[in-house]
Amino acid sequence: MKKAIFLFFIFLAINTTLIAQNKTHSSEEVAKLIAKKRAFNKEYGFGYCIQLYYGDETKARELKDKFELLFPKILIELDYEQPYWKVLIGKYKTKLEADRAILIYSEEFSGLIVIPLGK
Repeated sequence: MKKAIFLFFIFLAINTTLIAQNKTHSSEEVAKLIAKKRAFNKEYGFGYCIQLYYGDETKARELKDKFELLFPKILIELDYEQPYWKVLIGKYKTKLEADRAILIYSEEFSGLIVIPLGK
């Protein structure tokens, strides 16, 4: 008898939890928040890029030109943050995509790091 009561309460607890989770996941408020977050990310473009170099202007421009010759289809930009220059390459949605790209570029360049955008 005690086992039956115990099993009944476990069944009741599991059932209540599942019902609560289903209500939470199907909530219109959650769907609105997810849509709002996606719209925000589209507008401001959070993601990652790869920093190829951080230092003086002459070397930054040399590395930029070398990279453009080797990988002409990849986005590359120079960014000036007083007193140093950055060479930034690519735009990636996830850190995993950026890490995969680093494996390709590291055959020709060293010291590459992934930088989060928009923060």
